[in-house]
Amino acid sequence: MSSKQSAPKNARKSTAQKQRKQTPEPAAEPVAEPSGPRPSRLTAAAALTALEGVALALGGVYLLVMGLLGKPDSPQQAEMGGLTVLALAALPLVAARGLWLRRRWSRGPAMITQIMAMPVAYTFVNGGGALIAAGIALALVALATLALVVNPTATEALGIGPRET
Repeated sequence: MSSKQSAPKNARKSTAQKQRKQTPEPAAEPVAEPSGPRPSRLTAAAALTALEGVALALGGVYLLVMGLLGKPDSPQQAEMGGLTVLALAALPLVAARGLWLRRRWSRGPAMITQIMAMPVAYTFVNGGGALIAAGIALALVALATLALVVNPTATEALGIGPRET
């Protein structure tokens, strides 16, 4: 090995890894746990969000079972639709758990879930028949949950306050 050649790559990597391990990482600030009782508005928002998640999960299971056992035009599409709806049910369920546990990150997914529910409700209402009632119910639940999540009491309980300038 000539004097111009450097050490093997794996030797350089191990030296860099040792240096990283020796460098102390700054301590993360402890997250303040919410204190006091959970506001009823936050409890209601968590319950309504969980209700939407459970309804989505039940719809996904129904689509999946009918795709497997029923006689759909395209079993593959029915099964994939069921799996997709089951995957989508995770968002409101995780958001509901976060709201229940008063986690500040949960407000965003809860709001996104409600905003996504509005076009679905509109589509249901335009579908006619029994879907009209389902669309109206979905729209009312979504609007009520949105109002509960953005309420100052719920926002404060989640530890989200006004921004300091």
